[in-house]
Amino acid sequence: MKLLIMDDEPDLLDQLVKMLTGQRYDVATAADGEAALDQLFENPYDLVVLDIMLPKIDGLTVLKEMRAAGRTAL
Repeated sequence: MKLLIMDDEPDLLDQLVKMLTGQRYDVATAADGEAALDQLFENPYDLVVLDIMLPKIDGLTVLKEMRAAGRTAL
């Protein structure tokens, strides 16, 4: 399963990546909304975990743009 985790706290991202890759998930990360959109449009994901208060572009806007582009990750 391919996951994208978006959060602007590096320590939290590191812990989540370690935990999830240890469970054999394929994990990508983004630290701001702009990077998140880049990731979303470059790769398909099965699950997206997103922080609402992201730098550059907030999480709700990322979600709206993702849905408008037809991305259907959970």
